[in-house]
Amino acid sequence: MTDSLPPCPACSSPYTYEADALLACPECGHEWAPGSTDEDAVVIRDSVGNVLADGDTVTVIKDLKVKGSSSSIKVGTKVRGIRLVDGDHDIDCKVPGFGQMGLKSQFVKKVSD
Repeated sequence: MTDSLPPCPACSSPYTYEADALLACPECGHEWAPGSTDEDAVVIRDSVGNVLADGDTVTVIKDLKVKGSSSSIKVGTKVRGIRLVDGDHDIDCKVPGFGQMGLKSQFVKKVSD
């Protein structure tokens, strides 16, 4: 029985299980090392809940107006090699046709590789 496993630190689900050397939550997908007290670990997710990581490829899910420009980033624009950062715009990336900028994770969807 898995009663001895701690609840998920991200969502408090009691349904945690062991996955190799980590503990995992089937409800939110959070994984952590047993005994770790890393409460400061921030998990950045895309618009549908997929966990994002540095180097991922994402697509834009809605037209985004670019401040200071008359054009906008169109739906379906593929952005490669993202970098996660702290702040309101939590993705730092180079958007084709626009250059370096920050995006919010709620406006992108991770591309399956």
